Amino acid sequence: MPWYGRKRKNPPAAKEEAAAPATSSSATGRRKSLRTSTGTSATAEKSKYFDPEPESDSGVKPKRKSSKTAKVGRPSKKTKREEDDELASDDAPPPDSELDEDEVPKVTFEPLPKLRDTNGIEYEDDRLHQNTLEFLKDLKKNNKRTWLKTNDEEFRRSLKDWESYVMTMTERIMAADETIPELPFKDVNFRIYRDVRFSHDPTPYKPNYGAAWSRTGRKGPYACYYLHLEPGGKCFVGGGLWHPPADMIAKIRTSIDTKPKKWRQVLMDANFRDVFLGGATPPPKVKGKKAAAEKKGRGRPAAKSTEEAKDVEKILQEHDETSVIKAFAELNKESALKIRPQGYQPDHPDIELLKLRSFTVSKKIPDEMFTYEDGQEEIARIFGAMVGFVTFLNKIVMPDPGDEDEDSDEE
Repeated sequence: MPWYGRKRKNPPAAKEEAAAPATSSSATGRRKSLRTSTGTSATAEKSKYFDPEPESDSGVKPKRKSSKTAKVGRPSKKTKREEDDELASDDAPPPDSELDEDEVPKVTFEPLPKLRDTNGIEYEDDRLHQNTLEFLKDLKKNNKRTWLKTNDEEFRRSLKDWESYVMTMTERIMAADETIPELPFKDVNFRIYRDVRFSHDPTPYKPNYGAAWSRTGRKGPYACYYLHLEPGGKCFVGGGLWHPPADMIAKIRTSIDTKPKKWRQVLMDANFRDVFLGGATPPPKVKGKKAAAEKKGRGRPAAKSTEEAKDVEKILQEHDETSVIKAFAELNKESALKIRPQGYQPDHPDIELLKLRSFTVSKKIPDEMFTYEDGQEEIARIFGAMVGFVTFLNKIVMPDPGDEDEDSDEE
């Protein structure tokens, strides 16, 4: 029988019943999974993700529980700032309404320290007042910014006293060394303020006064004259080149190597040696044929013949040169090299001088020399003994036109 002649299996009633779920299915807009047709049965219970939220009897949807639960435990600690604010509020003064208008407010006055008494001694230009030395002693004991700010008037008075002393000393140094120009106080004076950024010493001030004179003042490439005031046995007079740059050290070493006689001539100067190299060892005793009585006032043996006299004098001169060089190297050993410098042999006759990296001399002076009536004259005499030494160093590191021709190594 042809297909169009067959009877339908579903009666009209079944057709209507089958149309009902199709309508609901079309209303929801969902299609059945194709997995049922492949033989895989779906679960009877649908996923809760697709289920609508149940409604209560009153028609109001129940509220979802928050996923964030309240923290249970000890309350959070208060910050330091909050605690300070609470303490400040507790310690705050009562309002104006609670204050007694008739009550006199309490005010504490801290008087500034008075200037130290001069004891009837006037301040002079060519010597320091004892109060200036006393101020530096107090500064060393109270090295704080608050203390100096409180004693600012005493500081200004002592600094003015030091300035007048330095300016009169400048005139004496200019008379001894004509290459030193007249410079203002600020160009020769060292300030007491310390740079503590890269220092292990946290004290903000230097408990001393210092001044340096050269062709360019306290700064520059030239050798200088230096005066140091620090009460307590640390006052001294000095000069020379302290830690010069590498190029200057190279020039000085070349001069030591090529002109050794000139170096000995400068260091063996009688006045220079007596003032700054007093630690040189005494001359040796000459025995045998060269033995003789001591010379009057010289401490040296007198020879019986002309030839013996020349031999004795040669031995004493060699010894003096060795002792003087050794004494000069001892003054500058703090920054000297431990081994030979590059380019020189260990058995060089002046190896001790070649190792040096500073070329300075100094002489300690008592604190009272700054307050003596003729103390400045004595300090100027010490400066005068090193004029030849300073001039010699300047000719090496910063020669003037014609200095190289004059500075030969011939005796």
